[in-house]
Amino acid sequence: MDWENVAAEDVVEALREVEWSTPPRSFGEFFSRFAFPRSFSKWKSRLKCNLYYYRTNYFILVILVLGLALITRPLAILGAAFTALSLAFLNDSFAASFNEKFIRTIRLFSPHLAAKMRPPHMPVIRGRSAARKTVYVCGKPRWVFVVTFLTASLVMWFSSCGLLWVLYAFLTSLALIIVHASVRTPNLKARLNTFREEFRAVWRNYSEL
Repeated sequence: MDWENVAAEDVVEALREVEWSTPPRSFGEFFSRFAFPRSFSKWKSRLKCNLYYYRTNYFILVILVLGLALITRPLAILGAAFTALSLAFLNDSFAASFNEKFIRTIRLFSPHLAAKMRPPHMPVIRGRSAARKTVYVCGKPRWVFVVTFLTASLVMWFSSCGLLWVLYAFLTSLALIIVHASVRTPNLKARLNTFREEFRAVWRNYSEL
């Protein structure tokens, strides 16, 4: 895959739709080979490739940095957890999986309540361009939960007087991610994994037709 021709918007869209259930890459692979890129175009290509391939490792890195920075502020740690959950809801696969598992659990205690949490059925109109499918969580649009958890996390950070400290820790984790993604050389396994996930995505799109 030629990452130079992939726009940043495409990478963000791919990260939103891709499966995040895959385990993180091994420690040895994550810290195996480093080299500075030879040009600015090579740096952009490497950055986009590594951000996509090591996405789970980077997500765990952000959580670890925030956890270490807020270890003396339990309320701020809970706020960081709510922020991580709200960001995870932005991924289609995680939101759909969480919704299905949560409704299945509620059904064990109240089938009637579980039925109300089902997403509404959207009619399919022939001859009209297909709009992006709205993702629902517990019967509500996904953005409701994202805004709710983000608001709760901000309240917890203000209450613990650790908002600036959280911002500092978050920026530190982002800097570490950018540095690693810039100097980590893409290996053959990363390229083959990218092609495999592209094939799965195309096959899934064909199966939905």
